[in-house]
Amino acid sequence: MATMTATPKISLVIPIYNEAENLLSLSTKIKEVLKDENYETIWIDDGSTDDSFTRLGKLAKKDKRIVLIQFRRNFGQTAALSAGFDQAGGEVIVTLDGDLQNDPKDIPKLIKKLDEGYDLVSGWRKDRQDELPRVILSKIANYLINKLTGLNLHDYGCTLKAYRSDLVKELNLYGEMHRFIPAVASQIGAKITEIPVRHHPRKYGKSKYGLDRTFRVILDVVLVKFLLTFQNKPLHLFGSLGLGLSSLGSIIFLWLSYQKFILGFSLSDRPLFIVAIFMILVGVQFVTIGILAEMLMRVYYESQGKKPYYIRHIVTATKQQVTSNK
Repeated sequence: MATMTATPKISLVIPIYNEAENLLSLSTKIKEVLKDENYETIWIDDGSTDDSFTRLGKLAKKDKRIVLIQFRRNFGQTAALSAGFDQAGGEVIVTLDGDLQNDPKDIPKLIKKLDEGYDLVSGWRKDRQDELPRVILSKIANYLINKLTGLNLHDYGCTLKAYRSDLVKELNLYGEMHRFIPAVASQIGAKITEIPVRHHPRKYGKSKYGLDRTFRVILDVVLVKFLLTFQNKPLHLFGSLGLGLSSLGSIIFLWLSYQKFILGFSLSDRPLFIVAIFMILVGVQFVTIGILAEMLMRVYYESQGKKPYYIRHIVTATKQQVTSNK
């Protein structure tokens, strides 16, 4: 029976949803690749309706490096990864899918790159083995994310990534934010890089993502852009929109007033006059929303003792290094 020390160096986090046929093969491949490493594997059963959890339970009886988490229902990949991050005890956390499309043989390569001083190494499925429509839509999504976040990665959707534990444990993940972890991490000063990894065709089961996912990604991109740029200064966003609308509305109103009082034109049949008044009022509302958002942001931080910054190191005469923001 396999054993490991109390504190593993590497934690593998693997979200699972109806992947029963892939589990034994994936577990075997991981053992072969990491046989000389001190590691643990954290499998998160995200509400599977097949016998994935039963099969994982049988594997866990033979391997004490396996940790199982079972959700009551399907909460999504972001929640599964978040639960894995919370449970992980390793200095390095590696995530990969449970469908055998990610190759465990790439794990040492990711960790080696991480040891060069990076906080996050993202996999790039350069030769992606998926249907053409999915590949095209993924490229579009990656392009949009790059433009709106300022990063320059080829493949945000690749689950195969390596992280420093202190980085991911600082992140709060909600909704479907897992694909944006590099963007969020870059905002707090993480060093990020990307390397090509293998990608295999799916042998068993079926993809959990349809074309409707693309539209959700676009909405998530907008949310991430707001969180990255305006989370700590929402008034700058809403205030700018409000002042812009109010200014334009005021210019139109003054122009129409000039026509009425100087040139003698009537405003009674000019719908543009109503539009100008509407723009001014909406602009004032945007400014008001921005002020309220600023107040809510301060309540959020102050009521929970949160800080609007992240600390990498603290060095004093008595402490060589502290990597925490708690």
